Amino acid sequence: MDTMRWNNGCLEILDQTLLPEKIEYINCREVPTVCDAIYRLSVRGAPAIGAAAAYGLALGAREIEAANKGQFIAAVEKIATQLNATRPTAVNLKWALERMLGLLRQNNSGDVATLKELLLDEAHTIYREDLASNRRMGAYGQSLLPQKAAVLTHCNAGALATAGVGTALGVIRAARDAGKDVSVFADETRPLLQGARLTTWEMLQEKIPVTLLTDNMAGYLMARGMVDLVIVGADRIAGNGDVANKIGTYGVAVLAKEHGIPFYVAAPMSTIDFNISSGLDIPIEERDEREVTHFAGCRVAPEGVKVWNPAFDVTPARLVTAIITDRGVAYPPYSETLAALNK
Repeated sequence: MDTMRWNNGCLEILDQTLLPEKIEYINCREVPTVCDAIYRLSVRGAPAIGAAAAYGLALGAREIEAANKGQFIAAVEKIATQLNATRPTAVNLKWALERMLGLLRQNNSGDVATLKELLLDEAHTIYREDLASNRRMGAYGQSLLPQKAAVLTHCNAGALATAGVGTALGVIRAARDAGKDVSVFADETRPLLQGARLTTWEMLQEKIPVTLLTDNMAGYLMARGMVDLVIVGADRIAGNGDVANKIGTYGVAVLAKEHGIPFYVAAPMSTIDFNISSGLDIPIEERDEREVTHFAGCRVAPEGVKVWNPAFDVTPARLVTAIITDRGVAYPPYSETLAALNK
């Protein structure tokens, strides 16, 4: 199932808010539609929203009427600001937009039509590179799994969270393809149930054995010796190895440490933000209270109750066994090993 696809001048985005009950694509021909799809989590996962934003910028650029390169770039920068404001935590969004703008500024052509094609070509390149990146990550990561492995994961870091293949689930797929006996435990991931709705759906499509559990069952699962390792994705990783990922990841990491279970993070180098030194500097998105007070459109909490709804938390680097990237596996101290992989 394609997370997104470019079809005859239109970006088609799989609406993940409808999964697993319904498979439907959103036809994005204008920037506001792309912004809405990112904000509403129709497309989600750090690599996926980076690719979607790149296509959104190319879409918006097509509609710009500019007399010269300077006017064109100024208009494109405004569109990039609009796209970048949709979600603050996942750094791939900003990374993709900055990459697109950088290419535009460095190009010597003054022809606006040529620059528009350049942006679309770069969006295609970002999409293709993400697919290749996920495959490399899978190859590096699967070597960490024993021949028989029960893996716990949190949220969805599969093909749906990327251009395809996946980060954490990509590692699991690669291990399966290498002939290993792999099974998955998927946390449901409250409040939006990405694990229940998306991860289990992907694993069933892949015919990889998967068991769903509520978030508060993970500790008991580990205590009973039913899981061998944890693999999660990431939305932003600081230069010191602190990891921002879907809310609840930090708790899983603490439990894994207590039970002596390896805790791995799988993410491309584009998810690592070397401009920040620690997780304290990662902006954490807070979302609408209705995601907590309502379930399937029905109120489940009393009217007037206060709600705190951070979409992500930060797992300190000391709890992370290794970070699997598309350039190799980094081990502590991450400030040194991640920087070495980035050279």
